[in-house]
Amino acid sequence: MRFSPVRGAALLLVMAFVFASAHAQAGPAPLTLQQAIDIARAKNPTLLSGQQHVTATKASEITAGLRQNPNFTVSGADVSLPADNPSSPYGYSANVSRLFERGQKRRWRLDIAHATTDVTQSQYRDTERQTILQVKQSFTNMLAAKAALKIAQDNLDGYRKTVDLSRARLNAGDISNTDFERIDLQQAEFESDYDNAHLNLVQASDSLQLLLGVEKPADAFDIAGTLDPPSITVALPQIEQEALAARPDYLAARQSVQLADANVKLAVADGTVDPTVGGEYERVGTYNSAGFQVSIPLRIFDRNQGEKERTRYEAQSSRFAEIAARNQVISDVDQAWAAYDAALNVAKRYNSHYAAEATRVRDNLEFSYRHGGATLLDYLDALRDYRQVNLDALNANEQVWLSLHQLSFASATEIVP
Repeated sequence: MRFSPVRGAALLLVMAFVFASAHAQAGPAPLTLQQAIDIARAKNPTLLSGQQHVTATKASEITAGLRQNPNFTVSGADVSLPADNPSSPYGYSANVSRLFERGQKRRWRLDIAHATTDVTQSQYRDTERQTILQVKQSFTNMLAAKAALKIAQDNLDGYRKTVDLSRARLNAGDISNTDFERIDLQQAEFESDYDNAHLNLVQASDSLQLLLGVEKPADAFDIAGTLDPPSITVALPQIEQEALAARPDYLAARQSVQLADANVKLAVADGTVDPTVGGEYERVGTYNSAGFQVSIPLRIFDRNQGEKERTRYEAQSSRFAEIAARNQVISDVDQAWAAYDAALNVAKRYNSHYAAEATRVRDNLEFSYRHGGATLLDYLDALRDYRQVNLDALNANEQVWLSLHQLSFASATEIVP
């Protein structure tokens, strides 16, 4: 049988349409953490506002680099009278003058503008660092909410089987109606756990979408990731050194010292005398003449003493602020490391011992209860312990990731490989 090219093209179109429809029905693919961070950088309104502020600040460098404009003046007198009027002939004059700055004022203004742009840029990077931390925390919270919902769903489904089995035993006369009702009443707690877990997931999803710049949260929004604690190989001294090199708030503090020093130099320069030099052409009647003028302000009283004194103290204040910022960096890293170490120890205990033990106890007591070897109270206690231990293990893993995000935030580097 021959294969028609037209029929083949039609078949390809149909397959493409079916694939596109299936993809549309499947919804958007779950986001990874890195994808969420990239979207936040591109669409978060706070970051977009900060970017525009940096651009606006950089435009001040143009103003700072401008030179003084010359002044041009034209005047006339008695222009309605004839030129041969001996008592008051008409006259015209043109004057060009310009202020000449001394003390390298333009250079120091440019230094101030450049330093201000650097500080603003570092402040924006610090805002970006804080926003990324919020994205990481919201992403981790949503992962934990998804896992908690899964645990709640599994617990509810498993307990519903127990209720069904107990109803069958009640009908067979193996248990009393009171025992069955006690079992049935416990289901309300599992249902409540599921409803609360679902609410937490919805709220975590909305919080993350808000950080990603989404105007209206979508129910189909989903993420992908794991809460298994990762292993890191960096040591605390290395993280401290990386933090001192990368923290934008500390860099802004150092740049503020440069800005303060430039302000001191400009204040000194502003105390110098700036002469104004001009040239003049004049025509009176039938006579032409030229002249010049030099204007020099006599700075006898005002030599900008106040600004000189103020900027020197501001510069010293900036140096103390830099020391405080450096100490804060080290403290932040040390505290974040301590929190990570504590969270990791708790997670290891649950993952290596308690979670598996709670599962074994629940399975054994469930088997014993169904076969008459355990009491109802023992079985219900085992269910509560299993549920609580699993939630505690999930919270422990979540705290490991949150502490790692805080450590990355404190060091301004990615700690997780």
